[in-house]
Amino acid sequence: MQAHKFIRYGAWLLVGVITFVSAAILLGWWQVDGPGRPSTELATGQGVPQVGGSFTLVDHKGKPVTDADFRGKPMAVFFGFTHCPEVCPTTLLDMTNWLSKLGPDADKLQILFITVDPERDTPEQMALYLQSFDPRIVGLSGSREQVEAAIGAYKAYAKRIPTESSYTMDHTASVYLMDAQGRFKTMIDYHEDEATSLAKIRRVLD
Repeated sequence: MQAHKFIRYGAWLLVGVITFVSAAILLGWWQVDGPGRPSTELATGQGVPQVGGSFTLVDHKGKPVTDADFRGKPMAVFFGFTHCPEVCPTTLLDMTNWLSKLGPDADKLQILFITVDPERDTPEQMALYLQSFDPRIVGLSGSREQVEAAIGAYKAYAKRIPTESSYTMDHTASVYLMDAQGRFKTMIDYHEDEATSLAKIRRVLD
């Protein structure tokens, strides 16, 4: 009987660990500037934290904005920084290509690039960086407190990592897809191919 009790407790503990790890991966808590995350739909059922919410930031033209300014269109939201060596320019180029492939439907989608490095990514720096990508992509910065609030609202991950000469940023590598009311629908993994990414976007646009 004692052995059966230990087995039963062990099974429940294993279930709890698997549940926690699955939630952490699903919400991008362990994502860094590199590998991305498995593609999956996030249910809004009981026990799953809400993803997305209010924020107050400054766009790359210097205009203060809130989440309410982007309501009415589905959104693709990506957290990154302009000194990013690989993930951010690759993802922004992907986004530029998505808009091209969407044709007329591209105007139905709002793309937001929110910095995780506001100390270096001023609106002016964001504007300069975004010149290399589709002009419909909006860059958002702000104070450290404002950026942290946006990161927290989206359950994203960002951490400063010191380097020999300065620092870099680890951050969530996936793109959040939100509906026109600002509700979370799904995520696009950094490693997903273009066809899969466009299919997810079109589902949000429908």
